[in-house]
Amino acid sequence: MHPAPARRSPAGPIHPAPARRSPAGPTHPAPARRSPAGPTHPAPAHRSPAGPPHDTPAASGTAGLFDGVPGGGVFDALRDAPAVVDFTPGRPDLTVFPRAAWLRAERAVLAESAADHLGYGDPRGAPLLRRAVADWLARMRGVRVDPESVLIVAGTAQALTLLHPVLRADGVDAVAVEDPGSLGARQHLANGGLATPPVPVDADGVRVDALRATGVRAVLLTPAHQFPTGVVTSGERRRELLEWARAGGLILEDDYDAEHRYDRPPVPALRALLADRVCYMGSASKLLAPALRIGWLVAPARYRSALVDAKRFNDLGNAVLPQLVLARLMESGALERHLRLVRGRHRRRRDAMITALAGQLPGAVVHGAAAGLHLTVTYPGDVPDTEFAAAALAHGVKCHPLSWHRQTPGPPGLVLGYAAGSPGVIADGVARLGRALRSLG
Repeated sequence: MHPAPARRSPAGPIHPAPARRSPAGPTHPAPARRSPAGPTHPAPAHRSPAGPPHDTPAASGTAGLFDGVPGGGVFDALRDAPAVVDFTPGRPDLTVFPRAAWLRAERAVLAESAADHLGYGDPRGAPLLRRAVADWLARMRGVRVDPESVLIVAGTAQALTLLHPVLRADGVDAVAVEDPGSLGARQHLANGGLATPPVPVDADGVRVDALRATGVRAVLLTPAHQFPTGVVTSGERRRELLEWARAGGLILEDDYDAEHRYDRPPVPALRALLADRVCYMGSASKLLAPALRIGWLVAPARYRSALVDAKRFNDLGNAVLPQLVLARLMESGALERHLRLVRGRHRRRRDAMITALAGQLPGAVVHGAAAGLHLTVTYPGDVPDTEFAAAALAHGVKCHPLSWHRQTPGPPGLVLGYAAGSPGVIADGVARLGRALRSLG
């Protein structure tokens, strides 16, 4: 289920309606199960000196990117595909990466660090960063943890990878996932040999009755800002989840986009409410840049030793110098100042996308506008979203079809990241989406 249809203000953009349960939309059959063909990417669009880029038709094989069941390399293929406008979700505004603050911190770290800091570090992570992360989680997410319980990892993806053998050793062979929910996370779990039964998401979050019906002992959730619908798990649903966990369940909490909230302070993490039944995962990817490959995992005490062993034998620990620089940014307040800056920019870009969608995709429903770095848009009609995404790429726009992130049929839609583009680029990209949809009749 999805949030209620958006309301159009007589004088303004689409505004998402208050969340409520709405009747199920039209469904579409799941795509045929076949290996996706290697895509042929379109030629780069060319820019006229006098105006915005012209559409350049895609090469004939580009549609193969959106055919069949997406494989493990689908995100790499989409990233490599040339386009004029990139609405790929999960991309922060990298043009405002705090280069000057990072350089100052890096110089200070190099000037002050002992020679021992250049040797092999603690596989759990640099003590300074573990302490800084513990302080950050207490201030920003309401999570009180001892620095000794923080494990520094190479992002949420590695956190899931380290959890695979630990969970299997505990008798867990399946992790339930939200539906719709992140295709990437599902792929990482499947790569570790774990089944991923889907659990539907409605306007209050994951449905706990359906979770119980799966019979699984573990579930992966994005409760602060559900990907891709943007739903924030309600208070009543949180209570149901905690009851399920107290009865023997384990919650893998991906604190996705938690700090990027625009209408009110972020809700506390589930980890703050039930520490011994929650594996908490966060990262600097959306706070600063994915290229840093720095994240953190806080697990129940019974798993910590095995997770440290898994990290040790995986890579001996993350690179130490970037950890020390990030710790200095956290402790100095520079990271919070950066977060305040990008929140304002993201809010303006979100508003620009909502306004453009109102004009270019009449009847579209916007989901998840209150937080995060992306919007999910569902639309009326019977055009499959994979066809829409392929047509969008042919018109110079990269985005995700909503069906990539489903295991069960549901209304068609697109997942559109807005954080990385200026308002003008966003308006151009949405206009291209409108032309792409009209080209499909």
